[in-house]
Amino acid sequence: MKQIRIGAGAGYSGDRIDPAVELAAKGDLDYLIFECLAERTIAVAQQSKMKNPALGYDPLLDDRMVAVLRLCKENGVRILTNMGAANPLAAAARIVEIARELGLAGLKVAAVSGDDVLDRIVDGNYLDDTGAAVSRLGNKLLSANAYLGAQPLAEALAQGADIVVTGRVADPALVLAPLIHEFGWAMDDWHRLGQGTLVGHLLECAGQITGGYFADPGYKDVAGLARLGFPLAEVAEDGSAVITKVAGSGGQVTAATCKEQLLYEIHDPAAYLTPDVVADFSQVRIEEIAPDRVRISGASGHARPQTLKVSLGYIDSYIGEGQISYAGPGALARAQLAQDIIAQRLQMMAVEIPGIADEVRYDLIGLNSIHGSALSSHGAEPYEVRLRVSARADTLQAARRIGDEVEALYTCGPAGGGGASKSARDVVAVLSTYLPRQQVGTSIQMLEA
Repeated sequence: MKQIRIGAGAGYSGDRIDPAVELAAKGDLDYLIFECLAERTIAVAQQSKMKNPALGYDPLLDDRMVAVLRLCKENGVRILTNMGAANPLAAAARIVEIARELGLAGLKVAAVSGDDVLDRIVDGNYLDDTGAAVSRLGNKLLSANAYLGAQPLAEALAQGADIVVTGRVADPALVLAPLIHEFGWAMDDWHRLGQGTLVGHLLECAGQITGGYFADPGYKDVAGLARLGFPLAEVAEDGSAVITKVAGSGGQVTAATCKEQLLYEIHDPAAYLTPDVVADFSQVRIEEIAPDRVRISGASGHARPQTLKVSLGYIDSYIGEGQISYAGPGALARAQLAQDIIAQRLQMMAVEIPGIADEVRYDLIGLNSIHGSALSSHGAEPYEVRLRVSARADTLQAARRIGDEVEALYTCGPAGGGGASKSARDVVAVLSTYLPRQQVGTSIQMLEA
């Protein structure tokens, strides 16, 4: 039975780069994917594109391509990635430039577009997932990107692309597309599409299935996390797969790591909605067949949804934050006094800046910042503690005042405060809506180095 090998070179935008290099060099791969696009990421990328139309793609695109392009060309590895973010065509053009700079002639780079549906959302009457009208967001709406499926990516591969760069696609589609292309799966073969979606889901977070975000010392020990190996899948024509990693790399692939990733972000295991198929993972079988080799099978699927999920990015408000530390005897009492001072100051400022004290969070890091005051009340008093104050504001100028007040504790607060820091930023938030799939078209533009 024909088999192909697909490696996961990234699980998020800021992921490590060296595991992808190891996969490209030693993984004996046919394909290498880089899954770098979260829900907020594309809205932030849209902000970048608004400031400079030549940007809007992943900020680590250059570093990743410089690291792996030569190896991939030499080893016959094709690349699929959503690092195009808000600007796939600009990303493809930049990859071509990098290939030329590296002296790699003949590489074909396909840009898959069509996920940007902002114009249709603005012109339509849509409700978001809170039940409110999307139109209420007005000019705060930054982006609207539909989750594309695997078909246009598979078409780009069929046109000879060595590298396929996209914007918003469903994460498993980056893996499903090569399977459709290589094995000739029909776009209504729901059983195989469901199985391929399972493989994509297991690979999409890269190191999470090889021991990253899994380790818990003394309970779930994982060796070699400092040089964690990223996963690869050996996928057969029937959609069954073996998950493994490069021999000698850090981390581990076990039934337990695979089960944790299987459950990641799954709402209904029998009906996992994607643009390509409603996948059914309820009968999945996971079997360790050798060290760092786990066989995955048993997924299936049903007809795909008639609508596509659309991720909406918008400016929600502004957040101001300030932090300051106290240490030594009485550290907690001094930090609590500092908190009381800030609370009073924000109430005083509310006359000048209405609403600035309406939504404030106070954390004593080291005491109650994670589990809250109720669970921390019986804990031992810390020898050092850091006060963090964050508040929502309607303007960036007002948000900056939060950090200014915390910094002023240096001279206007309790003794021994140190290490103050402050920041203010806009809050890019995410909502969702749905769009009939017939309203979303795709295009492929092929560039060549």
